[in-house]
Amino acid sequence: MEKYKQTYPNQADECLTSYESEGTEDELIEKNPAASFFEFEISCENAGARLDKYLSDQIPELTRSRLQRLIKDGTVLVNGISAKASSKLSAKDQIILTIPAPEEFTARPENIPLDILYEDDDLLIVNKPKGMVVHPAAGHYTGTLVNAVLYHCQDSLSGINGVLRPGIVHRIDRNTTGSLIICKNDKAHQCIADQLKVHSITRKYRAIVHGRLTQDGTIHTTIGRNPQNRKEMAVNVPNGKDAVTHYRILESFDKFTYIECQLETGRTHQIRVHMKSIGHPILGDDVYGPSRCPFSGLKGQTLHAMTIGFLHPTTGKYMEFEAPLPEYFEKLLKKLRG
Repeated sequence: MEKYKQTYPNQADECLTSYESEGTEDELIEKNPAASFFEFEISCENAGARLDKYLSDQIPELTRSRLQRLIKDGTVLVNGISAKASSKLSAKDQIILTIPAPEEFTARPENIPLDILYEDDDLLIVNKPKGMVVHPAAGHYTGTLVNAVLYHCQDSLSGINGVLRPGIVHRIDRNTTGSLIICKNDKAHQCIADQLKVHSITRKYRAIVHGRLTQDGTIHTTIGRNPQNRKEMAVNVPNGKDAVTHYRILESFDKFTYIECQLETGRTHQIRVHMKSIGHPILGDDVYGPSRCPFSGLKGQTLHAMTIGFLHPTTGKYMEFEAPLPEYFEKLLKKLRG
């Protein structure tokens, strides 16, 4: 049995947000903006293992290549001494791994056009295009929705989620299109976050899935990190969270079905994972769908956040907005209809 301890010297306050991280190194950094420390004592059963392979098995959030860079940089000590990635471990070896604090980064305004569905002093409702990342993260520090919103709103954005996610209270995946709420002040952010927490916000999506569904239904499972692949989510895994998706058939085709999905909860990749779990993955999904897409040029899942409804943070009145289907989606439906 491994002896293992993880230390966060300056634990950050939990942010008021409805989404979860992507299960990479960002997940560790989010928990603590300063350096993170891992300590291990090697058991007899792991004696002889390579240092990089052992750490990769113990900390799946970090890729093996990232661990090899950390080892090369001298942030991994074995019995107090820097070691090589290929070093073989012995029983009772003491390992200390330090993940350095990330370099300070602030999202900058960029003049990127926004498809605005609604705007007032509290909120901005936008229709996010395909391929746009919602907020800056590793590998995507420019061209995000946050960069565009910073330019449009200037200083009028909530600051609850920090300098990389101003105004962001929920998100959708990079290749999912559709409606998103941006909060212009902390009061609005808190109000929308509270509604997300109790699942009172209306969220309806449109999707095209593989196969012919024969009846409407509800999928109720837990969703959590896939133990075999930490970059993916899966149903009914240890430490999963409750997830509910209702779906109804809008139109049936020979090998596909056009559906509407309504969320009760908002787990990472929820609709994508749920539809895969019942044998009807979303068309174009390059993570949860078939390895080969039957339509060339289709980039990512055919999933659109069409309708969003909520109580306005100032007036208290219910408001609902609809983002029209993107052009690629309409063309695909036309092709399927023959």
